[in-house]
Parts: sequence; structure tokens; C-alpha cells
Amino acid sequence: MTILAIDTSNYTLGIALLRGDTVIAEHITYLKKNHSVRAMPAVHSLLNDCDMTPQDLSKIVVAKGPGSYTGVRIGVTLAKTLAWSLHIPIAAVSSLEALAANGRHFDGLISPIFDARRGQVYTGLYEYKNGLLEQVVADQNVMLAEWLEMLKEKDRPVLFLGHDTSIHKQLIEDVLGTKGIIGAAAQHNPRPSELAFLGAEKEAADVHGLVPEYLRLAEAEAKWIESQK
Repeated sequence: MTILAIDTSNYTLGIALLRGDTVIAEHITYLKKNHSVRAMPAVHSLLNDCDMTPQDLSKIVVAKGPGSYTGVRIGVTLAKTLAWSLHIPIAAVSSLEALAANGRHFDGLISPIFDARRGQVYTGLYEYKNGLLEQVVADQNVMLAEWLEMLKEKDRPVLFLGHDTSIHKQLIEDVLGTKGIIGAAAQHNPRPSELAFLGAEKEAADVHGLVPEYLRLAEAEAKWIESQK
């Protein structure tokens, strides 16, 4: 099976090709640039480099969010279009789960973080058991201070991953002390190859029913709903 994985849910643009258990190509950038312009050319370039065509693909895997509203929509739309036009299955993976996979060798809990402003974060809690990534607490949009107090009660080491951890580093250290561990710089980019491996094990989704997972309404949408009450 040859899998194409796509992640445009945040600043990171990640594309990977997986054949069986082998990562045959991977493209990652962390730039504040328009994914709508760059994502499809990145897919095309990666396929060309591997002397492959879209018809060689067996499955599409996409990061479904949370993250940037626009970024998530771009990746999901691109993945659905490819899956539908090629008549191949598509699987969706939490963007937080894909980031948590970078903590593969950490002996403890893993909390991937995307900043959601005003003291809030998108996060979830994960742990590797017998080599498999398992979810301990569901992905959510939460006040970081509340999240850290919950983690403090668990009294276990917690690895924080994601570029946005730098924004909250001081608070993490204040609440968790030495049990709050910030990942190394190379661990903060979600790896599309890890996304591919995760998606390989997930059941295919309905290509028309698959939608992004934002975890909260966009601010404009929330204000509109409030104005209708």
C-alpha cells in the first residue's frame, strides 16, 4: 500500500509518501505562507521525485484539525478531492495526535499544544504503551491554567510538544516544575510520516462526510450565532 499524507493544519506544511513500512519521501516546512498556493505543488513535486503518479496511490491520510481554520480546510479539501477523483480510501487523523507521535521515546504523558489565544490552547493527552500511541484524555479547547492543574494531579512527567509551547513555557514550569518538560526543537514540527503511519491503521472515512475538526467555532461564527439569539 502506498499512502500520501497531508498536513496543512498549522504553519507546518507536511507531505509524506509511505510504502508499506518505508517512508520513501517527506517534505516539511514551517513558514507563515499560503498553504493554498503551496500544498498541491508540494504533492506534485514529491510524486515526481519518487517517479510516481497519483494513480500509484492506495490511500490518502489527512490531518483533520484542530489548528488554523483556513489551514485545516485547505488540507481536508485537497485530501478529499484526491481521494474522490482517484477512487481510493481516505483516513483522517487528529492534528494533535500526529504531533504527539513525536514523543515516541518519552516515558510519560504527552501533551501536544496549539495556541488558541486568550490563555486557551488546543490540546489532548497521549501516551505510548507497547509501542502504540494511545489517547488518555480527549482533544479539547481549554484554558491552559486549568489543563495544567489537571496534569499536576496526575503527578507524572509530561512532555509538551509544538512550536506554541514557547508562548506558555513559563506557566508550564510554574505549575508543573520539573515534571513539565518542553520538547526539543526538532520535535515541535508534526511529521507527515508519523501522520501516515497513524492513518494507515485507521478505518476509511466517508469522503463526502469527512469534515474538519475545529473543536470550537470561529470567532466570527460564534458572534453571528450570538446575534441571532
